[in-house]
Amino acid sequence: MSQSESILTKRLKKFRRLKRGYYSFLLVMGAYLLSFALPLIANNKALVVHYNGSYFFPISSYHAATEFGVQAIGEADYRQIKQQFAAQDAGNWVLLPLYPFGPNEALLDDSGSPPNSPSWSHLMGTDDRGRDVLVRLAYGFNISMTFAIVVTLVGEGLGIAIGAMLGYFGGRLDMLGQRGIEIWSSLPFLYTIIIISSVVVPVYLPGHSQLMQPSFWLLVVILSAFNWMGITYYVRGEFYREKVKDYVGAAMTAGVSDAGIIFNHILPNALTPVVSFAPFVIVANIGSLVALDFLGFGLPAPTPSWGELIGQGMENLSKWWLVFYPNGILFVTLLLVVFIGEAVREAFDPREYSRLR
Repeated sequence: MSQSESILTKRLKKFRRLKRGYYSFLLVMGAYLLSFALPLIANNKALVVHYNGSYFFPISSYHAATEFGVQAIGEADYRQIKQQFAAQDAGNWVLLPLYPFGPNEALLDDSGSPPNSPSWSHLMGTDDRGRDVLVRLAYGFNISMTFAIVVTLVGEGLGIAIGAMLGYFGGRLDMLGQRGIEIWSSLPFLYTIIIISSVVVPVYLPGHSQLMQPSFWLLVVILSAFNWMGITYYVRGEFYREKVKDYVGAAMTAGVSDAGIIFNHILPNALTPVVSFAPFVIVANIGSLVALDFLGFGLPAPTPSWGELIGQGMENLSKWWLVFYPNGILFVTLLLVVFIGEAVREAFDPREYSRLR
């Protein structure tokens, strides 16, 4: 007799059978993991420099141009140094990344004023400050996905904790908690961002004041503070349904503490809506970050940002690459994550037939 499979194993197998969502998951996760290696793939800093018998690793440390016999101020231009070494043929060499342009590097030496159209050197062109669009989109993918995942984990964790307490203890705590959630959810999100930006991180310039955008982690805290309420209702409902079942009564009779019942008995059976909605929450968080960056209340410059590039496209509608590529990458990413969400929802659905089949 074959050993019986757990419910989780059956759900994972069903998820793998939903090819559209499964392949989307592999593609998004593969691209996300690869994005952490971007400094080794797309960067204007050399990986290794061999000069006069010594090896240097600029990818991890700063080196002035004078260290390589170049009379210039500031950090070395490794593309230029590579050309000089090749011309000198003195045994010196430079190993550059596969795509030798940085996300914040202004390429003002190119012919014509930026933004420059796509070419063999810059496959997706440059933006209005001369920065390579492909590199900024790639780094922006890592930032957007990391931001969305962190906000989802923090917000969903807070929502699970609050929903579990409201659903398990009920009574007056539930009534007061629900009223508090209703009041907090009525606060205008965008205005709150503006107020926090003006109060927490003001920068005063001579003659006038200018607001500085929130940092990555401050923005995570702000969005997480508004991101937890939706899942609370689902977890609360699951706890109300589960706490009246026999296994919970048996645990109480056995003397298990409230914390043990909540985390060890009820919570594992109440996570289905959390897992099912998580990909769609990630989509919403990516959209929130892009919207805030587009409006100028997102991540501080010069952070690579999809929203900032979309804003450039709105200001330069005649520059098609600034319109097509940022919006296209955003559309494809959100579409793939939605496919993952549909597959996860169907895999955790107890019904026999699914809409993806």
